[in-house]
Amino acid sequence: MSILNTILPVFLVIVLGWLFHRRGFLPQAFLDPGNRLVFYLALPAMIFHAVAKASLTAHFDIRVVSITLAAVLMVFGLSWAVTTWVHVERLGQRGTIVQSAFHGNIGYIALAITYYALGNDGLIRASILAGLVMMLQNFLALLILHHYSDRESRNRAGLGTIIFRILSNPIIAASLAGFLVSIFRIPIPEIADHLLEIIEGLALPMALLIIGASLTFDLMMSRMLPVLGISIMKLLILPGLGYWGYRYLGLSPGDYLPGLIILATPTATIVVVMAHEIGGDMDFAVASVSLSTLLSALTFSFWLKLSGIL
Repeated sequence: MSILNTILPVFLVIVLGWLFHRRGFLPQAFLDPGNRLVFYLALPAMIFHAVAKASLTAHFDIRVVSITLAAVLMVFGLSWAVTTWVHVERLGQRGTIVQSAFHGNIGYIALAITYYALGNDGLIRASILAGLVMMLQNFLALLILHHYSDRESRNRAGLGTIIFRILSNPIIAASLAGFLVSIFRIPIPEIADHLLEIIEGLALPMALLIIGASLTFDLMMSRMLPVLGISIMKLLILPGLGYWGYRYLGLSPGDYLPGLIILATPTATIVVVMAHEIGGDMDFAVASVSLSTLLSALTFSFWLKLSGIL
């Protein structure tokens, strides 16, 4: 297995998304409905299908789950401490900075990397982890953004409303539903099985094209230094903590790589949405998503090489 066969094709599709957007084949008017199609239909179908057909005894490892969640919590605390020590002019910007350091793009990028690097078995393991990590990420993002937002922003996006949106997140709901089907061994009718296979075929290529079309270089260049610092924390420190924990427990790469890929994924596009809803810094969020996505082509290669599969 080589980088040419795993990492490069994924990021070439992202580049195609950027080129198609520049040429008008993926216009701005298409991105919002396309994003909703992926987020509300294709990705949930893929995650539900993978988890529902999984054997939890074979694919669920509490050690991987524990280390993965612990690494997210540690970087959350570290980034919060850094924004407290370093002077940041706007309170809302502090919340966005902290969120950018730990909130990864699991649905759109991590699952694609896992599938093309590790195959269907890796995708199943990653899908099981995805729902748990996303619940933690969203809870911590809610906590930090509300802590630093002003009163007007809190009133505009009430705590109850945001919590409801987190719990009704279609990817999280699909993961939980898949768990129930797997635990209780509920059979999936053949017609539903084929339907899910067709729908989930949209998920990864469509998600990667949309990520590419959403890249913004102007904002990235204007905030290069602070965004680079956050990208280093997201792409190197966060997965580094996970890697050390996995190796400390003696886990094999086949067991821990789905968790490591999830930790190494770049900043999630949902960070931009949440910054808008709870008074954060949207420009910083967009810049962080763009730069971390570009740099992750290198850092994913580094982590997979270090783990011995490239």
